[in-house]
Amino acid sequence: MKKQHLPKKICIHCLRPFNWRKKWQRCWEEVKYCSERCRCESKRHPK
Repeated sequence: MKKQHLPKKICIHCLRPFNWRKKWQRCWEEVKYCSERCRCESKRHPK
């Protein structure tokens, strides 16, 4: 699949779009954050 056709989501912390990654292929439905940094930051500073 070409990169332009990969699924996209919006990070719930930084509100930036991010693309599907191979490491998320089994858990794509549960992915909410674009990075480990956003995940940790959201726990420290909830909006």
